[in-house]
This record gives sequence, C-alpha cells and structure tokens, in this order.
Amino acid sequence: MNRILIVEDESVIRRALKRLLEREGYLVTEAEGLERAQTHCGEAAFDLIISDLRLPDGEGTAFLDRCPDTPVLIMTSYASVRSAVDAMKRGAIDYIAKPFDHDEMLLLVARVLKQRRLERENAILKSDLGQAYPVDGMVGTSAAMKQVCAYIEKVAGTDATVLIRGESGTGKELVARAIHEKSARAHQTVVVVNCAAIPENLIESELFGYEKGAFTGALRSRQGLVEAADGGTLFLDEIGELTPAVQSRLLRVLQEGEVRRLGATSNRRVDVRLLAATHRDLEQMVRDGRFREDLYYRLKVMEIVLPSLRERPEDLPALTEFLLAKACRRLKRPAASITAEALTTIRDYHWPGNVRELENAIERAVILADGEPVTPDLLSLPQSTVTGPSGGSGAAELSLDDYFRRFVQENQERMTETELARRLGISRKSLWERRQRMGIPRPRGGDAAAESSN
Repeated sequence: MNRILIVEDESVIRRALKRLLEREGYLVTEAEGLERAQTHCGEAAFDLIISDLRLPDGEGTAFLDRCPDTPVLIMTSYASVRSAVDAMKRGAIDYIAKPFDHDEMLLLVARVLKQRRLERENAILKSDLGQAYPVDGMVGTSAAMKQVCAYIEKVAGTDATVLIRGESGTGKELVARAIHEKSARAHQTVVVVNCAAIPENLIESELFGYEKGAFTGALRSRQGLVEAADGGTLFLDEIGELTPAVQSRLLRVLQEGEVRRLGATSNRRVDVRLLAATHRDLEQMVRDGRFREDLYYRLKVMEIVLPSLRERPEDLPALTEFLLAKACRRLKRPAASITAEALTTIRDYHWPGNVRELENAIERAVILADGEPVTPDLLSLPQSTVTGPSGGSGAAELSLDDYFRRFVQENQERMTETELARRLGISRKSLWERRQRMGIPRPRGGDAAAESSN
C-alpha cells in the first residue's frame, strides 16, 4: 500500500486532502510544516510527498534536497507559469494549483505513483540483468575475451554500426546489450529482433510496419520495430536470414535514416543505432548473390568476433562457477558446488552449442542435484563426445563439422530433431540448414514418428 505525506499549513485543506486520499486506499500522514514533515520522513519511507509551495518555515521545494529519493508534488495558490517552471526545474515531479479538482488530484497522484513503481521495477530488472549478464566485466580472462571487451569499450561511445560474428551460443546478444548499456543511448530502449524466428512473409511488416489497408488483414496501422527503436538501439540477430527485399529497405534506414511503412506514401525519420549479429559466412553469401554487398559493408563498420568456448578453455572454470551461481538464483536453490570430476568432464567436452549449451547443462544438473554437489553424470553430456581417459580420438580432436556429423548420425535414430537441436545448442532451423549443407539426410519417418509419440 502506498504511503503519502501531505505537508500543508492550512488545516482545512490538509485534512480534506487526507480524507480524499484515504478513501482511495492510500496510507496518509500529515504535517503542517517542514520540520514536522522531516520528523515523519525519519520515521517512515514515503512513496510520495504532496507539499504546499509556501510553508511557515520554508518552501516545499526543500524536500527535493532533503528527500531526494521521494517524488515531490507541489501545490500552490500562486498559480503562475514562473513558479511552476521553477519547481519543475528544481526536480518536482509535477505541479498543481489550488483550488484543485478532486478528480484531477487523484489522477495526478495515481500517475506519479505508477511512474515510481515502473522506475523501481526497471531498476530491479536492470540489477537482475547485471547479475545475469555482467556488462562491465564479461566472464573470461582469456586473450580472446579481453580483446572482445576492449572492442566493446572502444565502440560503445560511438554510434557506429557493429557486426557481431560467432557460432551459435557464444553470446552475441550479450555483446550487443553490453554495447547499448555503455552507450549514450543506454537510457533509451533496445529492441532485439531474432530474424530467424520471424516467418519470411512477415519479417518486412514486422520491421518496417504498415498502414491500414496495406494488405489483406491490415485492419489498422502498425508501427514497425525499427520505429519502436527510434532514439535507441536496434539489434538484429541472425541478420543473414533477411530476404533481398528486406535487405534493400534496411540499407535505406542506414543510409538515409528513414523508414517507410508498407502501404505508406511518405517516409518517417528515425534515429536508430544498428547492431547486427550472425553465425553465417556473409562474405560467401555476398559472393553467391544472397546478401547485398553494399549492406554488408554498411554493417561492417566495426566487427567483433566472439571465440567459441573450445577456443578459450582457460575461461571454463570461472564461467562454470558463474553459471552455477546464476542457475541456483534463477531456480531458487541453495548455493551449489561442483566436483573436480565434473569440471574435468566440462573441460574435455567439445561444446558445439558453446556457452548456451554449458548453461543448459549446468541448469539441468542443478535441478537434478537436489542440493548435492554437481557430478559428471548430472551434466548428462553425450559420452561419445567426451575425450576418454585413454587419450584416444575424442571430440576435442574433431573439427566442428566432423563433430556435428558424428553426433547427429549417432543420435538421430533415438532423438527427435527438437532434442538434437537442444543438445547441440542450436535452433531446429540451424540443424536443418547444416543437414542440407553437409548432406546428412534425416532418417525416413523416424522424426515424425518420434514427434507424434511425444
């Protein structure tokens, strides 16, 4: 329940306002001047202070310095633009002239309290995000990760377009969020779009919006995601999935700072910082004519390449401890430990799904551990892809494509496509594309039967 402090020297007004607010369910405390109000502030925390501008022992704006964490709504009989502007400049949340309408006061109080609640929730979410995804110090002290962090520091303060490269699960979205949080746009929104997750026939309207009647089913105008990111950052994950038509429209956004909704006759100005990511070979796609060369060079103003997990094995112990603590917090489990044998298993595994696969394995182990230390069997890693103690040819000696081929061929008879993709730490679409590229056919009828039985 919200607590409100009313500071007003006229007792009739003070008590009437108190009754009005108490009828709405607020907890109200009253004071006739600054000193008495200060005593109340020392005894309890308030969500809002409503104060007269002119008080017997000072001005109501004094609360802006005395209670900097509490919004202050100023009332005054001296209704003038100058006093209103002065109060707002000094930090008052809003201003209302006496005599005021009761409904107007209630609406104003409700709006201020809602804004305060949203600010608190936003602060909590940012705190959680900071714990889940540390912006100021990405986990890892390897040379490759130090270079990534150095690039983030250098490019964040600019508005340069950044292309983030890396295998699936290496943390490309984390890098994009780190760049945004360290930029001058940090207080603005960041819009994240997974281009691979939006059907090809919808991606254009989702990104650029449309006007009413632009196509069948467009019953009203709709803002696109590019417009939604105006003033902030737009992160396009898996940008290699965009169709040529969408690539062309995106190029105009980068070149001219303009976007045109589907069915519109005029352009709209947008101020958007673009970050893009992909695991695809864009250079080869340009050579094959599947990605625009001019767009590619527009995107590659700055390039950050994320190393795979197997390329930075020295980071595994610290990363494992971090993800273990994160999983315990998320699952509301007590702090857990991990055995030396389990750490050895983690070091020996190939991790085709990179950090995402490691995170999933640890979270699964925390669930199964039930408060006990995490052991190798709880990680549930495919045994055929862990280097054996004999030092024979294990996964660590295989290329990524060889490992992918072996894992799929060994497990596709007993796993569905969904399970295969999850264990590899990639999407079903990526699994299908790799099958096509490497010529690995699906077992006839096997996946369909397995899916239908689930």
